[in-house]
Amino acid sequence: MPVHPTSRHLHTVEQLRVIERAALLALGISGPELMRRAASAALSSLRRHWPQVQHLCIHCGPGNNGGDGFLLGVLAHEAGLQVELVALTPDSHGEAAAARTAWESLGSRVLLWNEQARLPDVDLHVDALYGIGLNRAPEGLPAQLIEAINRSGCPVLALDVPSGLDADSGNSFGAAVRAAVTVTFIAGKRGLHTGHAADHVGVLELATLGVPEAVCAAVPADACLLTVDSLPPRDRYANKGNYGHVLVIGGDHGMAGAVHLAGESALRAGAGLVSVATRAEHVFALNAARPELMAHGVDGPQALAARLESASVLALGPGLGQAAWGHALWLTALDANKPLVLDADGLNLLAREPRQFSAPTVLTPHPGEAGRLLGVTTRAVEQDRFAAARELARRYHAVVVLKGAGSLIADLDGRLDVCPWGNPGMATGGMGDLLTGIVAALLAQGCSAWQAACMGVGLHARAGDRAARQGERGLLASDLLAPLRILGNGMTGYEREHD
Repeated sequence: MPVHPTSRHLHTVEQLRVIERAALLALGISGPELMRRAASAALSSLRRHWPQVQHLCIHCGPGNNGGDGFLLGVLAHEAGLQVELVALTPDSHGEAAAARTAWESLGSRVLLWNEQARLPDVDLHVDALYGIGLNRAPEGLPAQLIEAINRSGCPVLALDVPSGLDADSGNSFGAAVRAAVTVTFIAGKRGLHTGHAADHVGVLELATLGVPEAVCAAVPADACLLTVDSLPPRDRYANKGNYGHVLVIGGDHGMAGAVHLAGESALRAGAGLVSVATRAEHVFALNAARPELMAHGVDGPQALAARLESASVLALGPGLGQAAWGHALWLTALDANKPLVLDADGLNLLAREPRQFSAPTVLTPHPGEAGRLLGVTTRAVEQDRFAAARELARRYHAVVVLKGAGSLIADLDGRLDVCPWGNPGMATGGMGDLLTGIVAALLAQGCSAWQAACMGVGLHARAGDRAARQGERGLLASDLLAPLRILGNGMTGYEREHD
């Protein structure tokens, strides 16, 4: 059964149920046959990732995900593996009941999980407890079993969705399986690519189970994964005026680093000119550190107005602060009604004084800032990142980048893309400032707000992954600047080293 790394098209659970029903009709097969195909794909994944495994334990819930597990047990037994099977309940529901009977007909026993039960000593655990059907926190014995699996020290293969993880939102309800590999079935699930999923999915594979691509295409995807993208090569007859003028506004007392990072990343992402409007005390240091930045001291709105006239795109917020100086610059910049990237304290001020945007605008909140913009808690944002990103775009008439593991990009029409790159080393100061500069530079070079946000998020995350090859811990925001230039030119790195 073919297994693919993943699919760009991501669906909700409701959509997946529609697809599954259509698949059975298109293939002319029964539910048990589709279950058998899932079990076969799971065995293939198991053999590919752990070819030396001889002894495994499969954990089965009462529904169809458990049925996949029972049939995997049958196939693994027939392949000569030693299989232990743990069940949550004495009976299985619906089509899973026949799968359980097939396992028991081999003369194999089922260990019923209870408070006194202990996990068998095996090489690998398989999670077939809940799949996409869970929409609440596991409690009692199921939660205890999940925690025992996680403590076992053995790798885990999850079938379809790691149990305890919401396939729609990526939110972890409570106890949730931490898988080394997840083989998901038929079509991509959007929740496996964002939020808490990063700590639970492991390596993700898609087994389509022979379902025709047209069946999935008939149900429009709720979201899509970003693809690798960069701007085309530049015309030979070009000058700096062709690539826009970004004005970075911010850097209150003690925060020169924020505007420095945003400005330099705008340069490395290809803006023709980059100016910085900041506190006068920072100008000397900025000129010394990066002379290509045109640094200007501005003491208020009148001084900023002169800088706004020549700018084509604004990057507003890095180190801006929310005191009188920052607030005055914020108001003046927004009133200019120019293409804009708004981040950091620019977003916090927007939460205090909401407005909708008519010029192309990209907002780049982290979950805390998103919560303030929506008037909800950070936890509420994380419980459904997809809904939060879409509501922000609708409320503020802007393209929104909701940052975090599996960053989301949403627009006013409900379109949403998910970033599949990035790493926890990027959870450090200055990374957001870099993203602001990158997106602003792409706007300045003629991208739409949607294009700039999608390409900017992708370049930023991929540069972070490239920089993290030397280790995630200790990664600095400025470490991304060199790989950003390589990736922004559509290069792999090999060309640069061997030209």
